[in-house]
Formats: sequence, C-alpha cells, structure tokens
Amino acid sequence: RLRLDIAYDGTEFAGWAAQAGRRTVAGVIDETLSTVFRVPVTVRGAGRTDAGVHADGQVAHVDVPADALRHAYPRSRRPAGEPEFLPLVRRLARFLPADVRIREIVRAPAGFDARFSALRRHYVYRISTAPYGVDPQQARFVTPWPRALDVAAMQAASRTLLGLHDFAAFCRHRPGATTIRDLQRLDWVRDGDQVSVHVSADAFCWNMVRSVVGALLAVGEGRREPGWVAGLLEAQGRSSAFAAAPARGLTLIGVDYPPDEIGRAHV
Repeated sequence: RLRLDIAYDGTEFAGWAAQAGRRTVAGVIDETLSTVFRVPVTVRGAGRTDAGVHADGQVAHVDVPADALRHAYPRSRRPAGEPEFLPLVRRLARFLPADVRIREIVRAPAGFDARFSALRRHYVYRISTAPYGVDPQQARFVTPWPRALDVAAMQAASRTLLGLHDFAAFCRHRPGATTIRDLQRLDWVRDGDQVSVHVSADAFCWNMVRSVVGALLAVGEGRREPGWVAGLLEAQGRSSAFAAAPARGLTLIGVDYPPDEIGRAHV
C-alpha cells in the first residue's frame, strides 16, 4: 500500500470520484497508475471533492501488487540516499495532465487508510470583493463577490456552528449517510479585498463546506442576522433558504492522521 499526496486544479474535473464517461481526478490517476504498473489499480482518497473544487493537500492510498511495483520501479536504479519513490513521482509527472500532480509517494504504514484513518480535513474558501473581480492568475481559485461583506458578522455567526451538530440543513442527501459532524474550525480573515474562511472538521458530508459558506455569506451581506444560522441546525433536511457558494473558491488544503500513520496537515 502506497500513500500519495496530491494537488489538482478542479476546474475541468467532474469531482474526485471516478464516474463512467466523465473526467474525474480519481479516474485520471487510476488510468495513469494502471498504465505505469501495467495492472489495474484503484486510488482511494481522503475526501471526495465536488466538481470544480481544488486541492493542494489531498491524500490517497493505492494497493499495488509487489511484482508490478518491482517491474515499474526497480530498486537497483535508485541513487543512494534518494527518497524511495522519487523516480516514480518524476515518471508520473510525465504521464499525468498538467492539472493533476502527485507530489509525494511513500510506503503506507500497516493499517493506513486514506479515508478511514483520517482524523480531520481542512479546507479554505477564498473570495475577492475587489470592484474589478479577481486577478487573472487567481481567477480559477477565488470567487468574485460583487457586494460588501461584514466579516465580523460572519465570524459571530460561525461561532454558533462550532462543535458536534447535525448539519442536515447544509448537506445534500445521501441515502443511509449521517449528517452529524464535529466542526472544529470556522475562521474568517480579511486582507484588503481578499476574504478567506478556514474550515476544519472530522469529516464533511456532501456539499457541506460550500453550503456553510453560502449561509454565512447571506449574513455577511446583511440579508440575514447572525442568529439565523444557529436556527438552521434544527432543520431535518437540506435548507432552501440559501445557496451554496460557487465551487471555484474552495480548496482542500490538508488531512490530519495519527503520528504513526505519517500524518501531516497543510494549514
């Protein structure tokens, strides 16, 4: 079992999870790894990002037969002192499209599972309130917002969501899936025209981060009072009182694991 640390620009992808007939991050990586190892392999990620969502801290694992690994990467070719899978990282860089990078590959410790071993996930959502929108170099990763935002009001509303709650109002329904999550961080920061929110939880349900941000933006614009957000936690299903924030501003920036499972957070 190998651990992969992955970054991608999600603009041209229909999300992380492999889907027949659609270009997805996992689908592209599966195809590339299967070509290199000459056997079918399937990558398993820490989180299933939605269509258009980015990552610079995605983590995944893949199980590769020992014979296939030796064939693709003979140890005798590795210079002394070089990280074990650095040549494989370089080789994959030639095969993968420019909007996906496998930054690092290491042998996973016993019992490691990219999804189920994770302690928490970290996201950042980026917004520009500049009158001209977003600088071209950041246009794929930052959401332009044409109206002024009250960051203090959004921060006050955010505090009411912290902790263990049922986030059904913020999640798209999945049959049999729980919507109870432990939201551990929800912090807004303004730097001139740039507004960012850092969001961390043990896990996120489908569409949750973008929905939380969308509800808080309604507060920031003055359309809702900060206390309205806490009331959403009483809902039994997805609320129609607000829209999810656009995908382009959201990036998965890190996943935490226990120390014995080569954990790291990119925050």
